[in-house]
Amino acid sequence: MEIYDNYSLKGLNTFGIDVKARRVAYLQGSTLDEPFRFRRDVEALLKGDYLRHPYMLIGEGSNMVFTKDYEGTVIKVGETAFHGGDDNNYKYLTVGARMLTDEVVRLSVGYKYYGMENLSAIPGTIGAAVVQNVGAYGVELKDLVETVEAVDLQSGEWREFTCEECTFGYRTSLFKEVEETKSRREKESENTFNFQLSTYNSRPRWLIWRVKLRFAKEFRPVLTYKALADELQRRGIDEPSQQQVRDVVTELRWSKLPRPEEHGSAGSFFKNPVVDEATAAALKAEYPDMPLYPGNKLSAGWLIDQCGWKGKTMGRAGVWPKQALVLYNAGGCTGAEVAALAKAIRQDVKHKFGVALDPEAIII
Repeated sequence: MEIYDNYSLKGLNTFGIDVKARRVAYLQGSTLDEPFRFRRDVEALLKGDYLRHPYMLIGEGSNMVFTKDYEGTVIKVGETAFHGGDDNNYKYLTVGARMLTDEVVRLSVGYKYYGMENLSAIPGTIGAAVVQNVGAYGVELKDLVETVEAVDLQSGEWREFTCEECTFGYRTSLFKEVEETKSRREKESENTFNFQLSTYNSRPRWLIWRVKLRFAKEFRPVLTYKALADELQRRGIDEPSQQQVRDVVTELRWSKLPRPEEHGSAGSFFKNPVVDEATAAALKAEYPDMPLYPGNKLSAGWLIDQCGWKGKTMGRAGVWPKQALVLYNAGGCTGAEVAALAKAIRQDVKHKFGVALDPEAIII
């Protein structure tokens, strides 16, 4: 385990926000020569005083906005190994938590393991993707998870979770829970934005080590997402291959999102809100062009766009001109500027539509 004090996090968050952590602990990944190195580093972490103070886990920092220096320990997960397998019904990939999600998709396409191609070009690590239950173009990661191996940072217990035990929901899972979350959520249910801002210093319980993913042996493309189906049709592709789906998804994503080498961002900043049936019906009657998805899910991007935010900046933070759901670093912005912009957007959407937007990004 490598320990660094007073360490800059600018290169460890995709927004590129320049803050420091009191301490950063790098856990080393296992290798063929040292297959137990990751476990050994975790044991050292548990025996030291690192977890007696505020701490947080970080993958690629693709979903985090730091509003100030972090007065605790940032733990950087190190496991990157992978191996495959199959049985009579499925193929499997077991991957280390630090592997990039898009790299796992690339591997699955290369090995002709089917089902993950719609998640192409999603930033961040597979461990963080499990925590968040990432989803795109009609597929969520929970559709592929077989088991998750994690260590309990409170007791030191190593445990394997089934998909059902992970209690996946919309952009959430068992692993997203932190100390005191339930009681504080009850107290602050009317202001989720402030809840996330005020409680993330709580200690996360589970550190994910490895994820076992389940894949189909036959390719059946998921084309329920209209933009994907329309683009394939526009190209005259009636029966797409796995590689073609991956290529089109990748192109669609990058046509709407800022390139990370040009502008920092956290991808989609807000969750698509889910409302009750009466609210959905009333809004649809007033705004016939409003997108409405199954389960009374609204489009956060559309709501933000209707409030006139697309392409606007506030300070050095802005709303991406091609996708109103994305907030970005317009040039040397601070996390406080991003948080202020997000709060202003949330207030406008609430005032105009009576709908509360909850951040998908974690504001620290």
